[in-house]
Amino acid sequence: MFLKVVLIILVGFACFFAMTGNPFKRWKKPKKPFPPKWRTILNRYVNFYKSLNKKEKQLFEYKVKEFIINCKITGVDTSIDDTDKVLVGASAVIPIFAFPEWKYKRLDEILIYPSSFNLDYERKGNDRPILGMVGTGVLNRKMILSRRALRQGFQNETDKRNTAIHEFVHILDKEDGNVDGIPQVFLEKQYCIPWVDMIEQKLEALVKDKADIHPYAQTSRIEFFAVLAEYFFERPLLLRKKHPQLYELLEEVFDQDLAARELKWRKK
Repeated sequence: MFLKVVLIILVGFACFFAMTGNPFKRWKKPKKPFPPKWRTILNRYVNFYKSLNKKEKQLFEYKVKEFIINCKITGVDTSIDDTDKVLVGASAVIPIFAFPEWKYKRLDEILIYPSSFNLDYERKGNDRPILGMVGTGVLNRKMILSRRALRQGFQNETDKRNTAIHEFVHILDKEDGNVDGIPQVFLEKQYCIPWVDMIEQKLEALVKDKADIHPYAQTSRIEFFAVLAEYFFERPLLLRKKHPQLYELLEEVFDQDLAARELKWRKK
């Protein structure tokens, strides 16, 4: 009887770790300097990085390398290079940059598909609407990204879209145990009710009007949060101008005043 109870407990722990991540797992720390080639990639593609001061850039580089050495990045039917890896790392770090102790312990691997795919993970045919997805079931603890969308997210500076950042924000949303568009892990309690109220107001407005927020935000609270996060990180000055209340709440969520930082950077 005793052995049976022990076995049940061990199986329970194994299932728990498989679903939520091992809380005892320690991330490896970068030991080698940040490769100059990777820095060139950041300077070429990542405006968020370019807007940082020298000390902040060093932290950003450390976090990008830390992510890359702890989360496997695998090309599926496509070859990937340093640019893909660095852009994935940057996408992971941008939303949590104000929280340097954050670790993606619920994520083991990023699968890079050549382009879009469908709900059955098929990469051929006409009906392939998906550019990124946080895996479930057999793909739990994995993320799938379209390589084309990954690159496009950092090449187009005006479209307010970044698929990779969108998917990493879903993981942050999931951290409190509920994927519901309410990032309680980062949002102080006094801001939760205003955030929910704002979501309801904006979702209703999106249905009635042709707002400058991507219509995919209409599909659910979950997608509203992720789409708004893309807008916040891609076009902070525009978001602050068009939707100041939303900007203020997202500033509280991510603890970053991106508009002020970008304005200062662009004036240099």
